[in-house]
Amino acid sequence: MDEPKKRLKLHITQSVIVLFTVMAISGILFCASAFAQAPSEEKFKEAEMSSVKAEVMKYGLIAAAVAFGLGALGAGLAISHVGAAAMGAVAEKPEIAGQALIFVALAEGLVVFGFITALMILGKV
Repeated sequence: MDEPKKRLKLHITQSVIVLFTVMAISGILFCASAFAQAPSEEKFKEAEMSSVKAEVMKYGLIAAAVAFGLGALGAGLAISHVGAAAMGAVAEKPEIAGQALIFVALAEGLVVFGFITALMILGKV
């Protein structure tokens, strides 16, 4: 192997070793609470849930997921079209870059509306 390929292979190996080391250290530090003592049964009481309340909660969670998911999909579609057109316009006329950025940000607002709607639904559930 020539020298650049050897250096690349060494760099990749070192990067993988560092990645796994950092993951192991963070796993040890941040997962300590998983091994904590469980609360006794007297202190820990779950709220009983009726079947009707569970059914309502199920549909509420589905509605929140659909609201956020469709908002994100719509924003992604809008940004793909608006962003492509904006970059084409900026390539021809660089002084309109600020306006192009505003149009892309307006399309990004769809995600915010979906997120707020999902939070409002979850607040009612």
